[in-house]
Amino acid sequence: MTGVVLKDIRKSFGHVNVLHGIDLDIAEGEFVVFVGPSGCGKSTLLRMISGLESISAGEMYIDGEMVNDVPPSRRGIAMVFQSYALYPHMTVYDNMAFGMRIAKESRGEIDRRVRSAADILQLTAYLDRLPKALSGGQRQRVAIGRAICRDPKVFLFDEPLSNLDAALRVATRIEIARLKEQMPDTTMIYVTHDQVEAMTLADRIVVLSAGRIEQVGRPLDLYERPKNLFVARFIGSPAMNIVAAEIVTAGARTEVVLPGGRHAHVPIATPEGDTGKRASFGVRPEDLAIAGEGQDHLFEGRVSIVEALGEVTLIYLEAVGEAEPVIAKIPGIARVERGDSLRLAASAEKLHLFDADGEAYRK
Repeated sequence: MTGVVLKDIRKSFGHVNVLHGIDLDIAEGEFVVFVGPSGCGKSTLLRMISGLESISAGEMYIDGEMVNDVPPSRRGIAMVFQSYALYPHMTVYDNMAFGMRIAKESRGEIDRRVRSAADILQLTAYLDRLPKALSGGQRQRVAIGRAICRDPKVFLFDEPLSNLDAALRVATRIEIARLKEQMPDTTMIYVTHDQVEAMTLADRIVVLSAGRIEQVGRPLDLYERPKNLFVARFIGSPAMNIVAAEIVTAGARTEVVLPGGRHAHVPIATPEGDTGKRASFGVRPEDLAIAGEGQDHLFEGRVSIVEALGEVTLIYLEAVGEAEPVIAKIPGIARVERGDSLRLAASAEKLHLFDADGEAYRK
């Protein structure tokens, strides 16, 4: 089993700094997912772990060995790219065996590893086919199988599903989850911009922004207890509703007033001295519900857009006092139409509060 340790890792391209002191410990056998917006540095960080990008400053360890100057071929890693990069004239078997033949492994060992990887990825029936006879999802599984055959210390995945259509993404994501179950001692690091992949695959998620780590934690910890506004907005789809608020009573239970004039009691402690300060009030779309007549509520206004998706209905409310629509994600089919007057409520336990600097008041 192998862990990966990053100590104050920095990366610069000329005078442009793209990674600013990354500190991260990845445990042996852990599945860690890097997420963040385009340009945040997640793929650059992955390429530095692989050795495809040099390290400008800091120290990197794989299996306890400092690898700053170790070439990729000697790091004990295998990487699966966004592009399948299969040899079109070779069969699935030969594509998976190619790296081991270059390394001069014995014929028996090559056959054992290829067939074992094919069994794990349900590719045994396709070993004699050329890549052109496979679907996109099958080709990506061949690329993953080629990595498995190398028997690496660490698997690196660089957005491996982004070229697949929606149905194939789901099927291949399930294959990767099964792969992890069958290789529990193997460390895996995965880069994606897809939140569903991150939430369903990761033991821990690393959220990056502008070359810095914003938060590291288990998927539901990030969802339920975001550290700051960036994480709150980034994790979850649709994004958390964030509105300006003012703290009217600070303490063990905080009272805030929203732009529409409604007061909300949030079971989150705030310092006594924060009374009268500006804050940001958050509630996730899926935590909002349609309030009945006379029921306490947070927002009221007119419906501007209704997106009926079958399993859920997205309601965009032009709430009183709000510049941006408040989005509610209602389970099933909601009998709501554009132009309807509506009130939205949420359980106090589902509310979030952030200070003027965007840092979360901790629950």
